[in-house]
Amino acid sequence: MSPWKALVFSVTLFAFTALLAATSFAQQSCESLSRLKLPQTTISMAVSVPAGEFPLPNALPGNHSSVKVPAFCRVAGVIKPTADSDIRFEVWMPNRNWNGRFDGVGNGGFAGSIGYAGLAAAVRAGFAAASTDTGHAGEATDARWALGHPQKIVDFGYRAIHLTAVTGKAIVRKFYGASPHRSYFASCSNGGRQALMEAQRFPRDYNGIIAGAPANFWTHLLASAIWISQATLDNPASYIPPGKLPAISHAVLAACDAQDGVKDGILNDPRQCHFNPETLLCKGADSNACLTAPQITALKKIYAGPSNRKGEKIFPGFMPGGEPGPDGWPTWMTGPAPEKSLQYAFGTQFYSNMMFDNAKWNFRTLNFGADTRLTDRKMGPILNATNPNLTAFKSHGGKLILYHGWSDSAIPPLNTVNYYKSVLARMGRESTQAFVRLYMVPGMQHCGNGPGPSSFGAWPSADANPKDSMFGALEQWVEHGVAPRTIIATKNAQPWNPASAVEMTRPLCPYPEIAKYKGSGDIHQAANFFCTIEQKQ
Repeated sequence: MSPWKALVFSVTLFAFTALLAATSFAQQSCESLSRLKLPQTTISMAVSVPAGEFPLPNALPGNHSSVKVPAFCRVAGVIKPTADSDIRFEVWMPNRNWNGRFDGVGNGGFAGSIGYAGLAAAVRAGFAAASTDTGHAGEATDARWALGHPQKIVDFGYRAIHLTAVTGKAIVRKFYGASPHRSYFASCSNGGRQALMEAQRFPRDYNGIIAGAPANFWTHLLASAIWISQATLDNPASYIPPGKLPAISHAVLAACDAQDGVKDGILNDPRQCHFNPETLLCKGADSNACLTAPQITALKKIYAGPSNRKGEKIFPGFMPGGEPGPDGWPTWMTGPAPEKSLQYAFGTQFYSNMMFDNAKWNFRTLNFGADTRLTDRKMGPILNATNPNLTAFKSHGGKLILYHGWSDSAIPPLNTVNYYKSVLARMGRESTQAFVRLYMVPGMQHCGNGPGPSSFGAWPSADANPKDSMFGALEQWVEHGVAPRTIIATKNAQPWNPASAVEMTRPLCPYPEIAKYKGSGDIHQAANFFCTIEQKQ
């Protein structure tokens, strides 16, 4: 190293060390933050929480009721940008060993609660973090809060997540005496929509963003939900009971599983699967081993996706291969009984409470031509995050990673492929490659689970490795300029427990590359696969 470079390095190191020391020295007491004055904001709580088990206020039945946390400062408050706004938020900040980073925690479904588990994961990893209920309290499948409250819809659509980022970073700055040097947002589903909304509308809020299975084309996604409900419920004979889903899955795999060179219960690229539902037609008495003619018609409509009376496509259909499993069609498409699926719940809640302001609205009346156009005009500007022009985000140095499971039964995976292609078309391939990556995950259902490996570190972690952590790869890209390549995904015996036995590993390849089997070796080991562009996509 030359003397000049050595001097520059020493000065930079000294400045960074001094900054850390100043940050530690300037740290305020947590309780003093209760007196903090911020625009449109009231601080309702600022308390120090000791290290140990923290009881989750909104734990769901069957889930963990508490999480382990380090000692941290917990700040809660409410933001009121309008008379009808009530944006509740919390900011958690580790008392020691803050890594200088800020993490935004997203929401699923219609939101309605603060993401405590995400906040806990962030502070364990050394991040300061913020989360919001987006302006209302309720279950993630319930949108009754929106009926007659247009400003609350705006808060849900984009305002709450942005104001929480601004307010959260102001609180962090006051507590530590320094602003975060990097800010990240990583979430899935509606959280993926929030992620893209941030990149498009508020490009300076975050330096690095991960958008998983984004519900970003909200108006057409919810039209798709009603399309499925009409296809399976207009005629009682069209309903496909969950008992028939194993037969559909078996037929799909029999037709397509071996196409990628590996018979493993996973469709590597379901677009290449040309499964014909007619092969399941009952030849004799109806049973769970076959489908009736009305059920086959409904199945074809689910795979095809919605279109208007002119035959114009409104939204992609669902891919074959995602039918079985607790996060597959039994939950999203069929439910345990008619009108008990999540597609039905989200579709009817959106149109009755947000779009038509009519609690008695009947899903059978939706017109996929005129009503879809009307929905786009009324709700699109508030809820859709489809703008492919990410120039401002890129100019700010932002980096974006998209991912989606090919076996998703909640949001068609082709929606994310289509958005990525729209960015390519708008900004050019070279420009897009400088700051955007897309990873399609074979065999993964909605944000996780499924027959394929679905654990790849999409959330903050203290020991994130860019080789098997998407979040770690994003950090390396943002902070060191090293673009992500292959990321190793893992399938654990207990999907949400990374400490459980590893059943399979598989490389995730940056789109349009796919993982190809080398032809020898254990098919459950990532080392026996390589990334390649098999054919033009």
